[in-house]
Amino acid sequence: MPVMRLLAGAFAFVVTSGFSEAQSLCLLGPDLARDCALIRERPVLDAASAPWRAIGRVNFASTDIRQHCTGVLVADRLVLTAAHCLYNGARKRWIPPSSIRFVAGYQKGEAQAVSQVSDYVTDPAQNVQSRDFAPTTIADWAVLILKDPIGQQVGTLPLADPNRPAAALNVAGYSGLRPHVLSRAGPCEPQAPRHLRAVAILDCPIMQGDSGAPLLVEGSDGPEVVGILSKGRATPDGARGVFLGSQTFEQGLQRARDQVP
Repeated sequence: MPVMRLLAGAFAFVVTSGFSEAQSLCLLGPDLARDCALIRERPVLDAASAPWRAIGRVNFASTDIRQHCTGVLVADRLVLTAAHCLYNGARKRWIPPSSIRFVAGYQKGEAQAVSQVSDYVTDPAQNVQSRDFAPTTIADWAVLILKDPIGQQVGTLPLADPNRPAAALNVAGYSGLRPHVLSRAGPCEPQAPRHLRAVAILDCPIMQGDSGAPLLVEGSDGPEVVGILSKGRATPDGARGVFLGSQTFEQGLQRARDQVP
């Protein structure tokens, strides 16, 4: 499989709109440094190998802003991520699809595959034709439609049965503190029953950059996607993640499938 080299530092980390408290996520907890330490200690995954190469960075760069989030291939040309990753808060407008790249299996300046985004599907509450972003958590999902079917190269991750209890929940993403490696957070302890349907809050060392990252459970053939990360919350007990279950975006995913030629 060909490896693509990217310009070092081409996509620097910035705070995205899904983390209004992002500046303080590493500054809470009993010793004021615990949360950052937990993020730095997250195990690094081999992003060049299956199944992890189906996860990648959602990159956007313009003359005045560079940012990244995390996304996961769930079909050859479809990537799940967070909707706020597609919104330029500084200019208060949605980012054109042509300005977004999905970089699969990214690790330290190299990628297993790269594709431009040709379009994306969001919740009906998000009026992409306007300059407005609906901050409702349940609407903070998006499905990227890629120009190229790179899932054929790197593979995809299946959606999990949302009714199946999960023994362990993990997140794989590109955190702002370690934006050039894919690392795993977890197991993430739920603040609600383990059946993840619409929205769930989990104790998990996550931060900006992880937005859109898949929440994973272990299936019979490997990791499966049970949800995605929307945003982080800073609490006195540490960072918590707000996750959207697959029920939230299943209709949007079908709409995206219908748009793929």
